[in-house]
Amino acid sequence: MVASPLTAINGERAVVFFFVFRVLSSLPLSLLPHALSISLLSVFSLFVEIRADGSLSLFKTRPGASSGIMLGAVTLPTVMLSKLIQLSRAFSLQQIEIGELEHMTMQFWAASACCCGVLIFLSILMWCAAYNKNPHFSCSVWDAKFSLSCVILFSVVCCISLATISHTGFNTALKLLWLLCHGFAAVKLIQHLLNTFPCCASIGEALLLTSGLVLYFGDMLACTISKVCRLLVSPELVSIRYGIKRSEIGIIIQGVLLGLLIFSAVFKFVIHLWEYFCRADNSESRKNKEIRRSLIFFASLGFTMIVVAPSWMMIVLDFDVHPILWIFHFVLSEPLKRLSLCIYWLGLIYASVLRFYNISKNSKIERILLRKYYHLLAVSMFLPALIYQPKFLDLAFGAALAVFLVLEIIRVWRIWPLGQLVHQFMSAFTDHRDSDILIVSHFSLLLGCALPIWMSSGFNDRPLIPFAGILSLGIGDTMASMVGHKYGVLRWSKTGKKTIEGTAAGIVSVLAACSVLLPLLASTRYIPTQHWFPLLIAVTTSGLLEAYTAQLDNAFIPLVFYSLLCL
Repeated sequence: MVASPLTAINGERAVVFFFVFRVLSSLPLSLLPHALSISLLSVFSLFVEIRADGSLSLFKTRPGASSGIMLGAVTLPTVMLSKLIQLSRAFSLQQIEIGELEHMTMQFWAASACCCGVLIFLSILMWCAAYNKNPHFSCSVWDAKFSLSCVILFSVVCCISLATISHTGFNTALKLLWLLCHGFAAVKLIQHLLNTFPCCASIGEALLLTSGLVLYFGDMLACTISKVCRLLVSPELVSIRYGIKRSEIGIIIQGVLLGLLIFSAVFKFVIHLWEYFCRADNSESRKNKEIRRSLIFFASLGFTMIVVAPSWMMIVLDFDVHPILWIFHFVLSEPLKRLSLCIYWLGLIYASVLRFYNISKNSKIERILLRKYYHLLAVSMFLPALIYQPKFLDLAFGAALAVFLVLEIIRVWRIWPLGQLVHQFMSAFTDHRDSDILIVSHFSLLLGCALPIWMSSGFNDRPLIPFAGILSLGIGDTMASMVGHKYGVLRWSKTGKKTIEGTAAGIVSVLAACSVLLPLLASTRYIPTQHWFPLLIAVTTSGLLEAYTAQLDNAFIPLVFYSLLCL
């Protein structure tokens, strides 16, 4: 069933097309192949999304959400392209080396390969599902030709772009193989996520998470290969930051996340092995089993965080001391500012959690509105730190993410004695976008604020880029929800809840915050001039996306806003 053009372009897709068009209109001619690839990816993802909405359900996705395939497929590659545009300006001004530009080029193609691979997988899956339902089904010739043309053109453009940053054809072939591995890994990971955690995410949300994880851990793998095999293998064989120094904080955050990933897999294997050998022992009480399981959990977690993860950190970067000791030295290098900031954070968290937890149990206030107060809490916590202690905030975001991951593992596995308590506490703040299997809203809020800050490290000629998550989520999204809930009358669509009044309030509030923030930044350090017309476009586009999308907006809006601020 082929949708007509008018029914195919809904509000969310129109905003996504405008977002992509805005980025492409800012591209220099040297990035023309990248523009063509993003255009192909956008059209191909729209085609797959339309066919997915009209076909059988491929996976058990989050109820009430559209597939979101187009938004999930274009977001991360467009973010990488916006960063590439920014680095191209820096390279033309001779403020960065060619190696950093080439690395970002590989990151762009790796993200695009992940999304393209998943789109191909979804297309094949839909054809197989339709054939199983109807054995006489045959894919239309036009559908097959269109899909194949998109894939071939994308591959050709990718080869041309990689050839410009490779010295030999052999290096180009190895880089293509590296990108192919990214695409294959993304396909396997999204299968695992959607099958293991049903009804927890839409396909678009899973696609964004999958491409992000594959890109992040692929970069870690490349860094490890480069460091370990530097004398045996040319660094140009894989996508690495050759000639570019990585920061200690970045390596520590990567090492902690890698350690938690390894820990989850190893702990699951050990528990299954232990339960297999102890199956015959039925005399042992359930309480003793839970205690023994808890001891295994915390012992293996401690070993991973103290020995395994720091060992990787010390391999890829030459720490003078153990990374944990380096963290203490870093915090105590400015004890008054950083310890005071920690006390301020703990006081806010304690007061807010205690207050809002009691309200959530006894009040009839809508859960989604109650959770917006945590967005305001994020502003009060992160905004002062980002202005005066940005490096310490980077480390604090990594620590908070690690704590959230450990608590979620404890909740999911029901680790004694905290598992049930954590589950009861977190359930007080869930809404329709969370499930009993996974609670993801606090992760999306934290990462939505943290990712623009992490990605803006290094060269940055746009003052508001690090504040993209805080402004869009902490101020814009919060004001849109509160004003829309209390005063909203005119709705964007007949079936949706978002109102025009709420969207207008969100846009105006972000612009007002920017008008206050820019002079404050100029008084603390030199900041290049920010043009207001591009800022207005960025704020309006992210506000309209919040109004139209049925996806988890905490994940997408900060990345879209960040990309537009880079231009």
